[in-house]
Amino acid sequence: MLYNAYEMQRSLLSGASAWASVMAETLTNPANPMAALGLGQVMASALDVFSHAAMPRGKPTFDIETVTVDGVSHGVTEAIVQHRPFGNLLRFSHDGLPADAPKLLIVAPMSGHYATLLRGTVARMMERAVVYITDWADAKMVPMEAGRFDLDDYIDYLIGYLEFIGPNTHMLAVCQPSVPAYAATAIMGANKHPCRPLSLTLMGGPVDTREAPTSVNDVAVTRPLSWFEHHVIAQVPLHYPGAGRKVYPGFLQLAGFISMNLHSHMMSHWQMFKHLVEGDDDSADSTKGFYEEYRSVCDMTSDFYLQTIEHVFQKHSLPKGEFVHRGKPIDLGAITDTALLAVEGERDDISGIGQTRAALTLAHNLPEANKRYLLAESVGHYGIFNGSKWRGRIAPVVEEWMAAHASR
Repeated sequence: MLYNAYEMQRSLLSGASAWASVMAETLTNPANPMAALGLGQVMASALDVFSHAAMPRGKPTFDIETVTVDGVSHGVTEAIVQHRPFGNLLRFSHDGLPADAPKLLIVAPMSGHYATLLRGTVARMMERAVVYITDWADAKMVPMEAGRFDLDDYIDYLIGYLEFIGPNTHMLAVCQPSVPAYAATAIMGANKHPCRPLSLTLMGGPVDTREAPTSVNDVAVTRPLSWFEHHVIAQVPLHYPGAGRKVYPGFLQLAGFISMNLHSHMMSHWQMFKHLVEGDDDSADSTKGFYEEYRSVCDMTSDFYLQTIEHVFQKHSLPKGEFVHRGKPIDLGAITDTALLAVEGERDDISGIGQTRAALTLAHNLPEANKRYLLAESVGHYGIFNGSKWRGRIAPVVEEWMAAHASR
């Protein structure tokens, strides 16, 4: 019922959005006498804001056509190099990269948004590295015959991606995947796998959520697991390929994130409205661009979501040494030669200070020379991996760390 009700609302809003867009264009058309009046511009701006907020959104594209390195522009090549039911592996490169350019696997979050949320991360790191990224599938688009997908499968996918890319690869995990990426590294370390990562960078991830709990953590621990199963899990409607699959819908995830900072989002749209009234289209387009990405959401399987709630936020299985993969305990002490970099944002309201840094202590058999911690001052959660502070202050540290650990 929940999903069907949402689909009905989405259909209604889609029509209203199209109507509002047409009316906004009509009101600003030079042939319309009202276009010369201030009231016409105000009404058109209001309709434009409503149209943008209500319009349906699909999966965005990375659309990275060029990259500039040392003042020289290079054309970018994007390719799907491995197809898998729950997530493809993408590769980004350009002709200015040397033959021995480092290889970097970026693990995107499976948390309601598409991998394109990390567009800025990819664009910056591909300046000097061949970049691969996990392009997780929208669970409602995966047919039931593809089977289930849980935390064990997530870890297996990461190991499989690293095997596909080959030895001497670096790995970077942003937010949610810090836990499975860390676990995959430990598993591969225990097996002395030739494709275990040279370095692992964890950015704003919930490795140990007992450290500086945030409102996100509080929501996960104040209710039993059964509450989440009964209140936020829904079945995919019949008109999708994944009909019948149980999922945590992306629209619920988005609603949760917006409610955390509702005032901020309302002010952003108010500012967009004022920019449109003033004719400042560039500033309005900047806000629109952010929300185009932010409001593009996808579903995740119920198995993966519920296990993440249970083991990462409620039981703290990884830091307690109780996390298992395919029935076998994961030994974080097996990480002995993968260099670890933990990055946190001073103003991160999703993963509190100390949650990611905990990974450095948990890898107790890793030499201190192979550990580094970076606290990015005045940086929030999204600023860790996108924006000017990421490009100018954080990415150079990641590149430096990778260069310092280019071999074992």
